[in-house]
Order: sequence, then structure tokens, then C-alpha cells
Amino acid sequence: MTAPSPTVLLVEDDAPLRQSLAQWLTLNGFEVLQATNGNAALGMMAGKALDVVLSDVRMGGMDGLELLSAIRKKWPDLPVVLLSGHGDVPMAVSAIQAGAFNFLTKPYVPEQLIGTLNNAVQQFRLKRRVRMLERHDDVERFLNATIIGEDGSIAALRRLVADLSRYPLDVLILGETGTGKEVVARALHEASDRKAATFVAINCAAVPADIFESELFGHDAGAFTGASAPRVGKFEFAHKGTIFLDEIESMPLAAQAKLLRVLQERQVTRRGSNKVTAIDVRVVSATKFDLAELAREGKFREDLYYRLMGAEIAIPPLRERGNDAVLLFERFAAAMAHRMGRPTPQLSQADAAAILNHAWPGNVRQLKLLAERFALGLPWIAAGSTRPAGNPPAPAQPLGERLADFERSLIEDALARCRGATREAAELLQIPHRTLNEKISRLGLRRP
Repeated sequence: MTAPSPTVLLVEDDAPLRQSLAQWLTLNGFEVLQATNGNAALGMMAGKALDVVLSDVRMGGMDGLELLSAIRKKWPDLPVVLLSGHGDVPMAVSAIQAGAFNFLTKPYVPEQLIGTLNNAVQQFRLKRRVRMLERHDDVERFLNATIIGEDGSIAALRRLVADLSRYPLDVLILGETGTGKEVVARALHEASDRKAATFVAINCAAVPADIFESELFGHDAGAFTGASAPRVGKFEFAHKGTIFLDEIESMPLAAQAKLLRVLQERQVTRRGSNKVTAIDVRVVSATKFDLAELAREGKFREDLYYRLMGAEIAIPPLRERGNDAVLLFERFAAAMAHRMGRPTPQLSQADAAAILNHAWPGNVRQLKLLAERFALGLPWIAAGSTRPAGNPPAPAQPLGERLADFERSLIEDALARCRGATREAAELLQIPHRTLNEKISRLGLRRP
């Protein structure tokens, strides 16, 4: 595959000389952009994929040395070749020390100029290629340590996250409860160029409907009763970073309409304000439901669904990941044992078989909790039932009842470990505090 023609930004205030030089560069295979001075050059460089800058030194306004200094600060690897009509040795030395690729004098030798520019382009492209390979290796190591698993479906998931991390697309993550949707969202952020900025996670099911707009988009003082001070919304706070909207299907329809407008225009307006604020943010949303089906039922905006799915990531359930359940169980158990200063327990063949035969309705979240109980020497629930390991099988129950019994046992255990403190239990179970209280009420549980 032939490499694209190199692009040179030519900065020269002498119009006849600039036109002549641009023609010569074009004849030698360069794509040429032209600027009349340093200030104009900086204005043209934003968003342009350049390979080299060729600039005169003595120009009105910002001269070539000042332009070199500005380029070094913002584009430190971009090569700059300076041309001067004066054979000033101290100036040449100063330019090279300041980071110029080369310093040539006028009248220039055409072949020497072309050779210098070609060398600059080759070195620049080589550096860029090396950085890309290094970044790929860094991302691969990071994802291998973050999205754990040896099954082919997880390897494909890591490759997809690595690919999407390079592109400025909004992403919709699909997966059952407990499959690790937020883990994937954070990995997508950390593997991208946005990793130095903020990752903001919001569980849409945990935000009361009456403050949803204020939470996401902010408000001014006096916007409503109780708004005594201005508030920066989550979207503004995530500027230059990533915002993760979990359980997106729970977002009120009124907020969905405003979110759609924000996604289209990349601007937010705080409640009670007329000021429009531009934002640069990647939106990653997640759901365990079929949003297209919810849209057909009128429970979710169809236009918002299509706007959210710039790309889709489907996380496989644990039951479809082969031996990964045993691998993850051992890792979680070892991590808990290490934190508690206990010896790492070993799985028996029967334990491993029980893990592999379990349907894991709560996926990785459920497995992690049981692995930690196993590491602490507490009873843990065997495969396919709610019985402690080692007990005879219980009579068959409908799936709904088995899931309810299992959920009840997990919540009772969390409440016991947290001495009845529901907020701490909610954190242990990794669910919103409000959701836990609703489940306690629905299941008729009593706090110890």
C-alpha cells in the first residue's frame, strides 16, 4: 500500500517566493498548505494532519523562531525546517537548540531542500508509527489485566474495546445484570486518549426523576425552590472525558428529550439559565434490556436509541464463557484472602464442577460475592440451587422462585456482615441504596 503524499505547511510572507516554492514542492510530491505569517500558520494547524512545517524566519508579526517555539509547545514531535535570507550562524545555532529539524539559508539549493524535507517526514512518520505500536502494546496489557478471561468471546471483547477506544464514537453496552458493563465502560475510557480527563458514572435508576435534569445538566441559583447556589451538571464535569449512563432505560422521557439535544449539539444549558456551554464528552450508556423493543412499546425514545448506538458492545453472560467462571472465582477468592491476611483456599474438583454447572443468573457480580465468602471460610451456595455446598439437592422450584430465594440469601448475608447498615450493604452488593431498600421491602426481610 502506497504511503500518502506528505503534507507541508509553507509559511512565507513574500507572495512571489511562496508561490514559486509551493509549485516546486508540489512537483516533488508534497501536498502544500500556505500561510502568510506565523499567526496564520498556527490558526491553520488545528485539526490538520501535517508532516512538516517549512517557515521563513524574518516575517512581520510572529517570526519563524517564535512560530517554532509555539509549535514545540503544542506539537512537540512535528518537524520544523527554517529558511533565512541571512547566513546568521548564531541564529542557526539558536534555532537548532530550540528544536528546529534544520536551518537552511536563501537562496536555497532545491535538491537539498527536498532532501531535508523528505528526511524530516520519514523521521516523523517513524516516530508516529513507534508511538502507535507502543500504545497498542500498553492498551493490550491494560485490557488483559482489566477484562479478565480466557474464553474466545472475552478475547473478542478486548479487541473490540481496543478498536473503539481510538475512535470518538458514543457506545452502547449491552449485557445482563452483573456482567461488568461499568468495567467495560471504564476500560474504554482508560484505553482512550481521554484517560487523563474525568470518568463520570451515573446510575439512571438511582436518580430521582424530579432532579434528573439538574443532576445531568446543572442549574443556576434560583432555578427552583432550594437551588441556593449554581451547580455544575455531570456533563459539564465530564468535559474532555467520558460519561457513563448505566441503566439508561430508566431515564425519564423528559430527560431523554434533553439528552438527545445534548448529544446532537454537544452543548448544555443549565436549568434556569440561557447560557449555552460547549462540551467535549464521550457518552457510554448501558442497558440489560432491548432498547429497540422498549422504543416500539413507547417506553424509550427511538431517536435517542439510534443516537446512543454509535457502536455497540455486547458482553457475554458468564454461563457462555467456558472455564472463565473457575478462573474468575479463583482470582476473586485469592484477592479477598490476601486482603484479609488469610491463606488462599484451594478449589476441589467438586467445587470447580459446581461452579461450571451453575447458571450464574447474577453473572460476575454474583460469582465475586460467593468467591469472597469462600475465601473467608463462610458457606457458599452450590451450583443450580440455593443450598449450601455439600447438602443434598433441594426439590425443583420454578426459576423465578429460585432466583428470589438466591437474591434473598445474598441480601441477608450482606445485611448480617454490615450489622444491618443498609447503605454499607448496598455498597457491598454494588447496587443503589434505594434499590436495596426496595428489595428488602419486597422480599419482606428484617434488618438484623
